[in-house]
Amino acid sequence: MATYSINLKDGSIERPGEIIVGIDLGTTNSLVALIKDGKPVCVRDQDGRSSLVPSIIHFAEDQSVLVGGAAREKLVTDPSRTIFSVKRLMGKSYLDVAGHTQFFGYKIIDDDTESLVKIRVDDKFYTPIELSALILRELKQRVENELNTTVSKAVITVPAYFNDNQRQATRDAGKLAGLDVLRIVNEPTAAALAYNPSEAGTIAVYDLGGGTFDISILQIQDGIYEVLSTNGDTFLGGDDFDQVIILKWLSDLGLQQSSLEENKEFSQQIRLEAEKAKKTLSGADTYSCVLNGQLLQISRQQFDELIKPLVNRTLACCANAVKDAGIDIKDIKTVVMAGGSTRVPLVKHSVSAFFGQPVFDSIDPDEVVALGAAIQADVLAGNQQDVLLLDITPLSLGIETVGGLMDVIIPRNSKVPSKAGRQYTTSVDGQKNLKIAVYQGERDLVEHNRKLGEFILRDIPAMPAGLPKIDIQFILNADGILTVRARELRSGLETQVEIRPTYGITEEQMALMLLDSIQNAQTDMAARGLLEARNEAQNLILSGEKFLKQHDSILSQEEKDTTSAMIASLRQIAAGTDKDAIHKQIEALNEYTTPLAHRAMDVTIGSAMKGQRIAE
Repeated sequence: MATYSINLKDGSIERPGEIIVGIDLGTTNSLVALIKDGKPVCVRDQDGRSSLVPSIIHFAEDQSVLVGGAAREKLVTDPSRTIFSVKRLMGKSYLDVAGHTQFFGYKIIDDDTESLVKIRVDDKFYTPIELSALILRELKQRVENELNTTVSKAVITVPAYFNDNQRQATRDAGKLAGLDVLRIVNEPTAAALAYNPSEAGTIAVYDLGGGTFDISILQIQDGIYEVLSTNGDTFLGGDDFDQVIILKWLSDLGLQQSSLEENKEFSQQIRLEAEKAKKTLSGADTYSCVLNGQLLQISRQQFDELIKPLVNRTLACCANAVKDAGIDIKDIKTVVMAGGSTRVPLVKHSVSAFFGQPVFDSIDPDEVVALGAAIQADVLAGNQQDVLLLDITPLSLGIETVGGLMDVIIPRNSKVPSKAGRQYTTSVDGQKNLKIAVYQGERDLVEHNRKLGEFILRDIPAMPAGLPKIDIQFILNADGILTVRARELRSGLETQVEIRPTYGITEEQMALMLLDSIQNAQTDMAARGLLEARNEAQNLILSGEKFLKQHDSILSQEEKDTTSAMIASLRQIAAGTDKDAIHKQIEALNEYTTPLAHRAMDVTIGSAMKGQRIAE
């Protein structure tokens, strides 16, 4: 229930501002940001040093769960229980990632189906949605600790090239973490919001993260951010830079890739050293380390040669995006860099050479997407009226027709939200049911595209083949999530479904997961109670300090000293984690100051009745 306060100065009712946060759910690191004093800022850890939460989860033997930096420390010592790069698995089946499993330290289940990939830890199985929810819950807790209040609404970013399955999986993860996901925003679009140019023009956003790559071309004018085109690869990023170093070192050691599967501890040691090498080579010419008593080395030149094919893949995507936008590369005014992997010198130099201009990387590439998400969250909260996003869908949407052909209804790079339709008919006399299979992709045959789902329009009145008129409408919302409506025009028979991706989770599965979280209800309630107690304490501290200032003349020195001491004590206790102690001190302060407040009120009313002005 919302709470309101009365401004005694002018009698107005003050409504609390709605808190909507922006979240960048990343492959390597995740961040949460919000608007503070009119500007987007990323929420940092308790020490105020880092805004990054490593996207790593560790399941301890005692059933406790670690997320972030604490989990990262377990990568080598307990690799089979420590999950990383889960974003690469979002909306994927085992068949999608079968060729990459040796690089993961944990067990990915091969169930020989197209269902959502699962990760096994001991006797428990987790989907990428559940694992992502744990990261989102950690971000939620971080911002709640910062604000001393609960947060339940968010904008979450995804790679522009995420398909419908992956977007729906991200939304489901947010829901499972206790967040109402108001909008799914493409990462390059969010980065463009954070860039916020002072002049109109066309910009490119090159976003290379730990596991995904996107390039988007946007036209910005009068606060309108219109995406002209997008391209990318959802399985290309800094992780792949690490892997080419790993493969080189394995070759140097005379080892096969299978050794990574056989020795998970060694697999994580060499992966972490490769990551360290990649970062070091951004500022040094060589990197060396000793692993298992053997010297491993790599030079900047060797590293550049190894990753050049990967960087060239991103440039090919850039060329396609420029072509799809229908512009000349010289029309692009600025190239904004986003994602931690853009710190690699070869990436910067290659992108600069491709676009024929220096790149813009003045905003921290790790933070720029989260900052943009916070701006979009502020727009949804109604605090900014002069910003409008016109995004697009990255992949074509259509249905399967006779012969296994893909009939596109909404072409790629169409604006979202969007609605389009087409009429079809039956191919068999007296056909009563029509199966409608929905696909996403660019190939002519559906077998080469991604199946999103299917449904059946039943009980069509029996008619000769070709006579029924079946109108199929695709409705794509602002998040890029699809609803399909089918209607037989002669009879008026109609059905409508939101396409639940074949790799998603059902409402029933989600309900079971939420029921499972009840096991932690006591812990969650304690955390919520502590936040509420701290919030109440902070309000009392502010009002107590204001009371002392306003009524200094009617309070004795002893009363002022005692009140100040009790306020200081409350501030100290509120910084701790004992909810009951906070409430006890709140009660004590209220009990002592209530008679003082009554006396102050009597004096104030008496002064007003004598015609004296009440102090403000």
